[in-house]
Amino acid sequence: MISRRQLLALIALTLMWGINWPMMKLSLRELSPMYFRACTMTAGAIFLYSWYRARGLRMLPQGTEWKSVASIGLPNMLGWHTVSILGVKELASGRAAILGFTMPIWTVLIGVLFLGEKLTRRVAFAAVAVAVAITLLISHEFTTLSGRPLGIVWMEIAAVCWAIGTLMVRRAHLTLPVETLTVWMMILTSACLWLIALVSEPWPRWQFSTAMWASLAYGAFINYGFAQTMWAGLARNLPPATSAMSIMAIPLIGTLSATVIVGEWPHWQDFVAIGFVMAAIAAVLLPPRTPPLRGKTA
Repeated sequence: MISRRQLLALIALTLMWGINWPMMKLSLRELSPMYFRACTMTAGAIFLYSWYRARGLRMLPQGTEWKSVASIGLPNMLGWHTVSILGVKELASGRAAILGFTMPIWTVLIGVLFLGEKLTRRVAFAAVAVAVAITLLISHEFTTLSGRPLGIVWMEIAAVCWAIGTLMVRRAHLTLPVETLTVWMMILTSACLWLIALVSEPWPRWQFSTAMWASLAYGAFINYGFAQTMWAGLARNLPPATSAMSIMAIPLIGTLSATVIVGEWPHWQDFVAIGFVMAAIAAVLLPPRTPPLRGKTA
């Protein structure tokens, strides 16, 4: 049974991660994608390192643990965060959130296709539901003058990267705390992002509006900072159904908050796509109902 404190923390976490999508879009008005990711992730990694070290966690990987940090971080952190920000740049932020959160379905599908996991009716339904959602959004992108279907490709590549990283975590025999793994994946990814930014994008002027500085602070300390620490505390104890409901709500929060933050008005295709993606997430993450035991009659 989830406590009142856990419920409030989960609601706050869902709002933080949902609102982060239009906040990223707001930041990209004044800062290029790779520099944005590099800045926010670096500050977030420093915050998390200090936070966890102050609480006595072992913060330095040892020996072969570095291999786990690098191999898992490549798809799960560098792949997801690099490619997804390119998708956000191309698409409306709410639409990017909808597509990004197809990642749990890709996790299951990759397991079925390449790792010998069982294909169930739920998985088949989820695959069809996601295909319908993507088709809806692609069709709208192609029919609008400002449509950028390439953004959809970026978001699905990012979702697949996240899914691969998730499967690697599940199969890894980790000997270091998950918090330490996360922080060092962020540190190494930040270094890569700075290098990519320096090579591919012009140096920023660093003269931003107040809203832009607020958006950067949100990305660094709310998205990468407080939200990560809250999730680390909740994930160990939340029932699977509760975690699934939170994940399902994030694209909806992102779509609705984008109207206020960046003035993006969703279309009917977005809401229908949200419905299909939420149904797909529910199919693969919610535990099946167990039939009630039939008692013997005297």
